[in-house]
Amino acid sequence: MATLHLTLVSSSTFRPTLVRCTNERQALFSRIAPVYDNLNDLLSLGQHRIWKRMAVSWTGAKVGDRVLDACCGSGDLAFLLSEKVGSNGKVTGLDFSKEQLLIASSRQCSLSKKCFTNIEWVEGDALELPFADGWFDAITMGYGLRNVVDKHKAMQEILRVLKPGSRVSILDFNKSNEWLTFSITEWMIDNVVVPVASGYGLSEEYRYLKSSIREFLTGKELEKLALEVGFSTARHYEISGGLMGCLVAKR
Repeated sequence: MATLHLTLVSSSTFRPTLVRCTNERQALFSRIAPVYDNLNDLLSLGQHRIWKRMAVSWTGAKVGDRVLDACCGSGDLAFLLSEKVGSNGKVTGLDFSKEQLLIASSRQCSLSKKCFTNIEWVEGDALELPFADGWFDAITMGYGLRNVVDKHKAMQEILRVLKPGSRVSILDFNKSNEWLTFSITEWMIDNVVVPVASGYGLSEEYRYLKSSIREFLTGKELEKLALEVGFSTARHYEISGGLMGCLVAKR
């Protein structure tokens, strides 16, 4: 049976502007939750499933491991991790959107794959992970780091809860330094993503993609951030012609 634990992390230590930004982004992802999976399939032509398998593979997660999918959304990476670690492993999917977690829990029940019983869903904040130091053998984050209000703090928390020698794999849009790749990404958002999303009444929610990618870090900047917070190695891989990227960092 699917399990949904609601771990409510206090934001009393955040500055008021950070609280407001967090609440706004939480509301945004709650609004898109009902159609999030359908839009991912439609907008990527199913390619996001390949990117997510690559991200999970780069974690090095193995049978029996205890793993985390931070900013798990509706659970795609958590389900892939579950297959990697098997019934003897343990998967935790954490997100700040209760609506996304309810969808993930519902999918867990409907898919009814034996190993999926090893997944636990937790409502919590990526900036204050409710887990002990060195708790996880591997961590994934898909399209989450770009949306947190404090990327440095998020990376520190990921480092803290990872076991020494373990890896995090962070999948997201790639902020390319190449003018052509950058232009193609923005053209696709304006002419494909937003028009398709408008059919679901979510044009404004998906128009946010352009500004969030502009404000994101390049691959080199992500590598630098990981090393600054204490990871021993960090490498950013460009995939899908540079439209997507995956940061792999080892504690």
